[in-house]
Amino acid sequence: MKNCKVKIKRVEFAAELEGVTEVFAKLDGAAVLGGNEGGCGANRFSAWMAEPVEIFEFRLGEDDPFGRLESVLGKYKLSGPMPEDLPAGMFACGWVGFFGYELGRYIESIPDTAVDDLGLPVVRLGFYDRAVCYDHVNREWYAAAGEFEGEEWTAEEKFRELEKLIERSCECRAATDADADMEGVEPANIECNISRREYFDAFERIKEYIHDGDVYQINFSQRFRCDYAADPVKLYQWQNRHNPSPYAAFIKGEEWSVVSASPELFVRVQDGKISTKPIKGTRARVSGADAERINKKHFDQLAGCEKEQAELNMIIDLERNDLTRVCRYGTIKVVQPRTIEAYPTVYHAVATVEGELREKQGRGTVCDILRAMFPGGSITGAPKIRSMEIIDELEPTARSVYTGSIGFIGLDGSACLNIAIRTVIIRGNSAYVQTGGGVVADSQPQAEWDETITKARALLAGIAAVGRTRVSDPEIKDGK
Repeated sequence: MKNCKVKIKRVEFAAELEGVTEVFAKLDGAAVLGGNEGGCGANRFSAWMAEPVEIFEFRLGEDDPFGRLESVLGKYKLSGPMPEDLPAGMFACGWVGFFGYELGRYIESIPDTAVDDLGLPVVRLGFYDRAVCYDHVNREWYAAAGEFEGEEWTAEEKFRELEKLIERSCECRAATDADADMEGVEPANIECNISRREYFDAFERIKEYIHDGDVYQINFSQRFRCDYAADPVKLYQWQNRHNPSPYAAFIKGEEWSVVSASPELFVRVQDGKISTKPIKGTRARVSGADAERINKKHFDQLAGCEKEQAELNMIIDLERNDLTRVCRYGTIKVVQPRTIEAYPTVYHAVATVEGELREKQGRGTVCDILRAMFPGGSITGAPKIRSMEIIDELEPTARSVYTGSIGFIGLDGSACLNIAIRTVIIRGNSAYVQTGGGVVADSQPQAEWDETITKARALLAGIAAVGRTRVSDPEIKDGK
C-alpha cells in the first residue's frame, strides 16, 4: 500500500479547453472527462490526465472482478485529508476509466452467448497522480498532484510538469469547422450487427415476453460499424464542439479509444451521498428551416407522453430499489420525478434520485455500489435480471463499453460515473456506434427503430465529418 498526500494549486492560464485536450491526447494513457462548456450545468468540472502510475484491467474469462477491484483500489491510500480548498466534486487524484456492460454477468448469473468481437477489457482503470482540472462555474484552472510517501518526485515538481502542458495548450487554437449537418449526414459503408428484419423479429419476441409477464420493459439495441481513419481525439473534439454533453469522456488505450458524448449520470458519490439520473424518453431536436416549430412540437410530445412517463417511472422504482442496498433507511428521495433536458440533437426525459450511503465513503463502498446498481436500470429494463437475460438472447454481440460506465473513483472514495450511451469505440480503422431504446407493451417497431437512428445521428455526423467517410442510412445499406 502506498500513502499519497493530495495537493492542489490554482494556475492562471488563458488556455482553451480543446487545446488542453489536444495536448493531453498525445500522451500515453490519456483520459479526458468533460472538456466542453455545454454540460457544465450538470457537471461543473472537466479533468485531463495522462501517463497513469498503474493500469488495472479485467477481461472476460477471468475470475472475481470485485475482489480484484477492491484489492487494487486499496493499493493507494489517502494520507491526511483532502485539501480544504479543493472544490467539492472535482477530481484530484485516483482512478479513471470504464466498467463494461458485461461486468453485470459477474453480479448476476447471466448467460454468456453474445459474441465479444471487440475484445476490450471488461474493466479498465488507470491510477493518475496528476491532473489538470477546470471549474466551469468560477472559470478557474487547477493543477492536482499526489505526493507518495518516500518518493523523490514532489507535488511541486508535478505541478511544474502540468503547467508546461497547459502552456503548450495555449498555443493550440480551437478548430473553426462549419456548423454540423446533423440531418443531412449520410455516412456510407455502415454495417449493422442485426438486419432490419432481425430487429423487427426480435422486437416481436420482446413483446411476447412482455405479454407473458416476464418483463415490463426491455432496452434493446443495435450496433453500427463504419470506416474511420482519423485520430480518435479529433472525433472527441468534434463532439465537444457540436454535441457537448455533461458526462463526455475520452479514454485512450493501446489499440483502441473510447469517445463518449453521454448525457446520462449513472452515479455520483460525494460527502456520503449518492445520486443517479436515469434517462427514459427521447425526441429529435432539429436545426434549420422551421426548427422552432418542429422542436416545440417534439418537446411538447415528450413532455405529455404518458407511455414514456410510465417507462421512466418503472426505472425510477428500479433505481430506488437498487439504492436500498447501499443507502440508509428512509433517506432515498426522488428529487426530480421528471424534467425535459435539451441537447443539440435530442430532447430527453430525466429523473433524479438521491440517498445517503449506509457505510463510510471509501473503496469498499464503490464496489458495493457497483454490485447493487450496475448496470444502470435505464439501459437494461425491468425487472433487471430477466431483462439482461433477454438482451443476451436477442443481441448478437457483446455490448462492451456501451451501456457500461465511464468516469472516476477518487482517492477519497468520491466517484462520478456516466452511463456509456452516445459512445463510440474506435479500433483499427473502424468506429462502432451502438444505440437502443426501451420497448414496452404498446411500443411500435418502426418508431423504436427510428429512435435508435435519432440517437446515433450526432455520432455518425461526427464520424462523417472527421473520419472523411460517407455514411448511408443503415436501413438502405442493410436492404432488408
